[in-house]
Amino acid sequence: MSASRRDFLTYSSLAVLGAALDSALDGQAPPQNQQQATPGAPPAFGTSPAVGPAVAADDFARAEKLVQFEMTHREREQAAGNWRMQMAPNYELRVGPRKLEFPQSVAPATQWNPAIPGIKLQEGNDAFVRSASTSNALPASEEEIAYAPVTQLSRWVESKSITSERLTEIYLARLERFNPRLRCVITLTRDHALRQARQADKEIAAGQYRGPLHGIPWGAKDLLDTAGIPTTYGAEPYRNRVPKLDGAVAARLNEAGAVLVAKLSLGALALNDIWFGGQTMNPWIPDAEGASGSSAGPGAATAAGLVGFAIGSETGGSIVSPSMRCGVTGLRPTYGRVPRTGAMTLCWSLDKLGPMTRSVEDAMLVLKAISGPDSGDLASVPSKLSFDAGASVCGLRVGYFPAWMKEAPATDVDRAALETVKKAGMELVEVSIPDWPYDSLNLMLFAEAAAAFDDLVLGHKLDMLKMQVPDAWPNVFRQSRFLSAVDFVQADRFRRKVAEEMARVMAQVDLLIVPSLRDEMLVITNNTGHPSLTLRAGFVEVSEARSDWAPDPEHPLPKFNPPRRVPHGITLIGRLFDEGTLAQAGMAVEAAFNVMHEHPAGF
Repeated sequence: MSASRRDFLTYSSLAVLGAALDSALDGQAPPQNQQQATPGAPPAFGTSPAVGPAVAADDFARAEKLVQFEMTHREREQAAGNWRMQMAPNYELRVGPRKLEFPQSVAPATQWNPAIPGIKLQEGNDAFVRSASTSNALPASEEEIAYAPVTQLSRWVESKSITSERLTEIYLARLERFNPRLRCVITLTRDHALRQARQADKEIAAGQYRGPLHGIPWGAKDLLDTAGIPTTYGAEPYRNRVPKLDGAVAARLNEAGAVLVAKLSLGALALNDIWFGGQTMNPWIPDAEGASGSSAGPGAATAAGLVGFAIGSETGGSIVSPSMRCGVTGLRPTYGRVPRTGAMTLCWSLDKLGPMTRSVEDAMLVLKAISGPDSGDLASVPSKLSFDAGASVCGLRVGYFPAWMKEAPATDVDRAALETVKKAGMELVEVSIPDWPYDSLNLMLFAEAAAAFDDLVLGHKLDMLKMQVPDAWPNVFRQSRFLSAVDFVQADRFRRKVAEEMARVMAQVDLLIVPSLRDEMLVITNNTGHPSLTLRAGFVEVSEARSDWAPDPEHPLPKFNPPRRVPHGITLIGRLFDEGTLAQAGMAVEAAFNVMHEHPAGF
């Protein structure tokens, strides 16, 4: 229709009022919905002024195909008869005339709490014991320095073996040198980083050492607000967006003395690995394979030794997948542990921020700095963090799903990891879950994400995004307009049942070990809020490039002959707010795997 819906609704409302006045002038009674109510009579559904375009029974017949619900002809006639009075007014919130606009900071009134009734959370006090200092001398090679984990970098900075300024210059030079191959940087923050580094050196020289992140260069996924520095979400409509304030995590890392060297790429609006600057590449196959997403930049930059550590985010696999493909360590914290204030909202009830590093202990050092509630994130909660790098893992019960380990996506590396768990002194326990349609929980993600970017949908700005394939956000957001509200509530109820089932499983064990990209567990644990730790466990050979996107016969993926050797990671799932035990187990198997020392060739 030529007029906007807002104009149409305004016109319709005035038309109804005009018709009522004309009827009164003719000496006729006004329409039923314009009559003065009898004193004491309650309001009734379906008696508001008619708004919106007229609908017919045939419209419902066609719509039934979308929601897979069938009515009789008589039922369709009845539904069409009062649709404009009963249901159409619900759309006034977005199409006017009293339309409201919501900033992303306004979260839904209903909040997801992973600690459902009956779950006993970890008790005790905060306690954090990092590994003992080593006497490793500073290498002469800048490449060796760049690839060192934060556990080692922090000791060199603390002992003044290297200045933060020199370390920052090393990473800035590597970012400038290798970014053209990887496309992992959206904004290089050279001047800002050097100011922070020089300030760190002054404080450390004066004896004001803030802790293990002081003077350590890091990169932020470019959905985390940084004051005065562009934060683009990797998406064309936001290329010129410059926030005025730091997000909570950025502010906490500033307080810890960390040095921001780059805003790192993400797939546009946190989906996969293609952004307005191109595709971020996997350092292990930089000529043919993407880094996976959506934390593509953090994964690639950390793997290639371009930052000391990075902050990524996950809603449905965006830390796990790039960590596995790029061979780094990704820690997805318990939902609610790390505040998301000042971070792009994709899905209020699923989004999580977490570290991507080159060792398990590194991830815990970062987690300690960014944990804790913030008033800007209603879902963030107080929580304990108990971690001891030297704690014994003997006797820990590690659950696994036998059938999952026998079929794809599990590999020989996953199966060998079971033996490694036993050799480390932990006990394997077989577990199982019901065969339920877990992917139906994605309705929660689709609906919330479409709501978060409602302005792009209604303003037809989704057309600006580079990716317009069927499985990209533009199509998903538009389709989500036709999701059933009743089905959304049913999915929400299903989510609680799944959380109860996970509580039953986790009551039997201390943690789980699963193939990293097992779809059921990615969907389940992102919805239940359980923490996960993905770490390199070995290497596999691939004869074809891997992609986050649905197969496209017109654009086949590159094939490799001979096959390419790439890292492969396993994932550990922890109990709610028990990242300490999760990391202690992770450190034990990390040491047993002994594969983190190898780096991608050419970087």
